Amino acid sequence: MVAGQTPTRIRYRIIALIFVVTTLNYADRATFSIAGSSASDELGLSPVSMGYVLSAFAWAYALAQIPGGMLLDRFGTKRIYAAAIAIWSILTAAQGLVGIVPGLAAVTTLFLLRFLVGLAEAPSFPGNARLVAAWFPARERGTASAIFNSAQYFSLVVFAPLMGWLVHAHGWRSVFWVMGVLGVIAAGIFAYYIHGPDRHPAINPAEVELIREGGGQIDMEAGGTSAPAFSWANIRTLLSNRMMLGIYLGQYGINVLTYFFVTWFPIYLVKERGLSILEAGFSAAVPAMCGFIGGLAGGFISDGILKRTGNLDRARKIPLVVGMLLATLIIGCVWAEQEWLVVTLMAIAFFGKGVASLGWAVMADVAPKKLAGLSGGVFNMFGNAAGIVTPIIVGYIVAVTGSFDLALVFVGAHCLLTILAYVVIVGPIRRLELPA
Repeated sequence: MVAGQTPTRIRYRIIALIFVVTTLNYADRATFSIAGSSASDELGLSPVSMGYVLSAFAWAYALAQIPGGMLLDRFGTKRIYAAAIAIWSILTAAQGLVGIVPGLAAVTTLFLLRFLVGLAEAPSFPGNARLVAAWFPARERGTASAIFNSAQYFSLVVFAPLMGWLVHAHGWRSVFWVMGVLGVIAAGIFAYYIHGPDRHPAINPAEVELIREGGGQIDMEAGGTSAPAFSWANIRTLLSNRMMLGIYLGQYGINVLTYFFVTWFPIYLVKERGLSILEAGFSAAVPAMCGFIGGLAGGFISDGILKRTGNLDRARKIPLVVGMLLATLIIGCVWAEQEWLVVTLMAIAFFGKGVASLGWAVMADVAPKKLAGLSGGVFNMFGNAAGIVTPIIVGYIVAVTGSFDLALVFVGAHCLLTILAYVVIVGPIRRLELPA
């Protein structure tokens, strides 16, 4: 610590900006889930077609994770992430034009545009993880990661009612145009304010030293000063490590619940529970708020356990296991008849899922320094395979059975898979050392 100097708190402003951008990120993913019921009626989309359209984002998002991580490692977070925000926002706005241009098939056009949105968003979460690893000492990473990860719930708290109102008052296309404009504005703010801790104009030496002494990788954002970290040998190192494979499998299981919520849940409320689009928007906000609270609680609980015990393994796994057990209550919606009970069970499930969402904190704990972007890319690729599987499987289940009951069981079973991955496969959580 620099003698006589009080550290600034620029890192808190950084995580606040990451939170805002990630909130918009997830709102853009959920646009079609809110607008989908109205759009499907106008465009004549079947449940199976809806499933493929809802999955389109994740196909590209998962496939582009490793290239996205490579770009972050090579050029730094600021340039790649800011460009990504602007591009995915423009593509989001373009979805509002589907069906207006004659001669273009609606399903194909929607699939392509959502595919491109997924491609553009690929660097976002590995970029978040890099910024947290650079800006935060180890004892604060659980909370910092929980803050940006909880944005996935907060996005629907804020934007599900707004998007539901936009559909009701101005038609489904307005959702895409409004979200696109907000995203372009956010890209400019991000590009102006984000820097590495070693070069931010507002930080003082005392905060830099606090971050450095706590294990923060303050020079990570130098970007472009070394050769790309990618090689097939590095990929093999990550994929042959039991701990990393368990973490990857666990993230896939957690994200099945995430993708059900941001794709099919509002449609489930309309089609199976009989709510209006406006009512569904507000009802979706209740579980989202509980997920947001759970996400923040999970980070605080995890860091609190770490401070008291010094045991990183226990600090990350206890909240995760307890949270996923609560999340399995989503299966109870199969037997719930009243709408308020469905929303309550969903709220408890998403509170638990929020508590358990420590995967990015774990990645900041275990990723090799020189492979932070690549490690995060592989992690997010596995996690977002759930975004391919979940919308399609749910679409086929609904088409074949005419009900969401088996879909809810499918989601609940993946909560148990996550517990199995962390308890049985991962083993002790520790930083992975690269071979010499």
